[in-house]
Amino acid sequence: MDAGIFLKGLVVGFLIATPVGPIGLLCIQRTLSQGKIPGLVSGLGAATADAIFGLIAALGLTVISNFLIEEQIWLRLFGGLFLCYLGVRTFLSKPIEKASLVNAPSHISNYGSTFLLAFTNPLTIIIFVAIFAGIGVVNPGKHYVSASLLVAGVFIGSGLWWFILCGAAGVLREKISYNKLAWLNRISGIIITIFGLVVLLILIV
Repeated sequence: MDAGIFLKGLVVGFLIATPVGPIGLLCIQRTLSQGKIPGLVSGLGAATADAIFGLIAALGLTVISNFLIEEQIWLRLFGGLFLCYLGVRTFLSKPIEKASLVNAPSHISNYGSTFLLAFTNPLTIIIFVAIFAGIGVVNPGKHYVSASLLVAGVFIGSGLWWFILCGAAGVLREKISYNKLAWLNRISGIIITIFGLVVLLILIV
């Protein structure tokens, strides 16, 4: 039973992480610009946010989930502005030379930025609740071991996707010239900024 719940969490975490949005683009860009480890660390920041949302849904912490949903306008506002900031910073950043890590952003910065970005989308909780119900995971919060295994599965499943994505991007990095990486930074920065502007426009409309 517990093994089955872990596997279900693994699948859910993997599937929720797979859509390539601004966070996926950011992880790909960081992998191409800085290397596999910075990209993977960035992905794990998003995986941590997914695990926290999964934990809230698994334990049935409606007070927290309702609060996040009620305050979603402010969270989305922060997320949109933060996306614009990351987009501009990405546009202005320079690829890190393969043989040098001087001036490379810290792992804490890479991890924290994607964690905050993922955490500004509290509607993910609704997705978790719907999926948990759909796959037959009902009130796992009543059994803390099962809930823990479910959340661990979500984190590992999400982390597995980021490992695959950043690994593939890392292979491409070895085949792309420095000048092309610089252009990819600019293009990625523009796209990420557009994502942020769309979020802000949706709030206005």
